[in-house]
Amino acid sequence: MDRLVPIELLNLFESWLGNCFSYVKWNRSWSDCFNLSFGVRQGSVLAPFLFAVYIDDIAELFSLDRGVRIVVYADDIILVTSSVCELQKALEICQRELENLDMSINAKKTCCLRIGRRANARCASIVTLNGTLLQWSDELRYLGVHVVRSSRFKISLDKPRRSFYRAANSVFGKVGRVASEEVTIQLFNSKCLPVLLYGLEACSLSKSDLCSIDLAFNRFFMKLFRTNNIETVKVCQFFFGISLPSVVLRSRTDKFEQKFSLCAEW
Repeated sequence: MDRLVPIELLNLFESWLGNCFSYVKWNRSWSDCFNLSFGVRQGSVLAPFLFAVYIDDIAELFSLDRGVRIVVYADDIILVTSSVCELQKALEICQRELENLDMSINAKKTCCLRIGRRANARCASIVTLNGTLLQWSDELRYLGVHVVRSSRFKISLDKPRRSFYRAANSVFGKVGRVASEEVTIQLFNSKCLPVLLYGLEACSLSKSDLCSIDLAFNRFFMKLFRTNNIETVKVCQFFFGISLPSVVLRSRTDKFEQKFSLCAEW
């Protein structure tokens, strides 16, 4: 209603969401129907938008507070503060707002991480409203990106590289010695490279980080072209029109920054 949605449409939503029923199938047996009184409908096109509207008040909690920032993506929330004391206050405010929405924080999936000059200093415990202590962690995973405790914002590429190797070895084990190089490379670009570069266009990477993803990339092509000579690999990559991940990432970062600037202006 605050968004001036027509009352007819609101009544439609209320009727639709208030009359959701489901049942369970086990082999050839079916359970009785039961009402779904809460939750997001899996596979629904409209449900994610409705959930975003439902939780949007959370994102506006600290819009006027320069010392606190909040990042909300679906039900994944990050609170960024300048001090541990501010983090405790922000957590309590966020929890109270979630309680108004009949939601709660899962303490088992929630952790704290410190970034800055005092990253290694011991921190006071952060406590939820029901008295649960949140653990201070050396690494957290948010939307598939692993952020680590450090004196500056830094991500870990260890797990993306391992996932990349698993995907590459899976593709190579299936078709590496059967299909042509063109087919193998096409599968590699569509199935493996996105695993390595996922989310990195929004992160600041050091030269060593870029070298590490290029190394993982080149190792696959050493195996594909049956050589340990990096110069031979570079020649093959040139004739196949293959760019290193660092080059691809530079282009993706430029596009991301352009889109982000347009959103900021809007």
